[in-house]
Amino acid sequence: MTEQFSLPPEAAAPRLGVAQRTLTRLRTVPGLAARYTGHDTVRTLDELAALPPLLKDDLNTALAHLEPQAEHGATWLFQSGGSTGAPKLGYAPTGFYMTGVHAQWQPLGPADVFVNAWGAGRMWGAHFLAAALADLSGCQVIALGSVTGEEYADWLGFFAARGVTAIGGTPSVLRLWFAHARAAGLKLPALRKVLWLGEAWQPQLAEDMAVVAPDARRWGMFGSTETWVVGTNTPACPDDTFHTLPEQLVHVGPDDLLDFTTLNPEMLNPVLRYRTGDAGRITDCPCGRPGRAMQVLGRRDNVVQVRGLGLHVDEIVAQLEREPGISRAQIVITEQQGRATGVDVLLLTDPTGLGTAVDADRLRAELLSATFTLSTGFQHDPQAVRVRKVPALVSNDRTGKTANFVVREES
Repeated sequence: MTEQFSLPPEAAAPRLGVAQRTLTRLRTVPGLAARYTGHDTVRTLDELAALPPLLKDDLNTALAHLEPQAEHGATWLFQSGGSTGAPKLGYAPTGFYMTGVHAQWQPLGPADVFVNAWGAGRMWGAHFLAAALADLSGCQVIALGSVTGEEYADWLGFFAARGVTAIGGTPSVLRLWFAHARAAGLKLPALRKVLWLGEAWQPQLAEDMAVVAPDARRWGMFGSTETWVVGTNTPACPDDTFHTLPEQLVHVGPDDLLDFTTLNPEMLNPVLRYRTGDAGRITDCPCGRPGRAMQVLGRRDNVVQVRGLGLHVDEIVAQLEREPGISRAQIVITEQQGRATGVDVLLLTDPTGLGTAVDADRLRAELLSATFTLSTGFQHDPQAVRVRKVPALVSNDRTGKTANFVVREES
């Protein structure tokens, strides 16, 4: 069983005391204690693999009871998940565990001028995490907030004039920058490094980079607001393969589902076999760096990325289908070159015609106010989110199946 871990037993064993402490903490949580009956110790990787995995709702239950507090500096609270309802919290101390990341991964240096293009504020973590990395790197930093469509050309001209050497953001955000530059015929001749976190790498982004900044190369991080940074990669690594940090233990479970256990004694979130919904495998990286690496195969849950934020499709569909008069609901996302241009929520009303009248305008207003991803991702074009009653949902002509989620590409 131990071959399914990112660390061999001899490397993991000295750090498993952290997992033991996390288990002890979780056993004090009233809503979770029963699941750990018979699981008293974590002395080996096999004992760790025998523990039940934690899911997001489990971790939320634990955090609500434990209310972690940093030993030094502030305790930062971040929004996690980007789905429906109130934000789900993740905790981190000042510094966001980036000292360990910087010890392994150093894409930035004192000579760099770095644009931090991850969104700031709104309880997002990546902007501040990248700022902590830049601080450790000693580089110059340009921190950006929200940028409207008409501002891109001026900012890109400023980046070129300042000799920006590095930029970082989610691939969706980065695609906007490079697509605008390419469309306007603008170049970033000094740009050498593109840092990314939060989504899978997008091939179209690489195509635009080759035109706008031909000497730029990607440098990736993998993680979540619950686990924080788990691993990193370099231009020599495939974009889906990450070298895990010594303080992060990755395990491959059934159906290739990955779970994560922190071995960092400063971690505030009780991450013990925590599943993010990602699938993967433990492999050797073709870059030649020794040690095991993690290849991410994709999501195995119902979270889809919309403009860089996670949308919990099944939660929204279930919420709508509880409404009187609605028999089925479906989310259709329209994309243009990989970017979401609109979201249509389709409602199939009661086919008998005897149900309660469905107020699509009311449901749209409620979705926008309660769903973080839709309200934030479409804050500049809320009209692109539509709720419509339809006579039929989109289905597969060959199989007859109707999925909760459909993507349409527009030319």
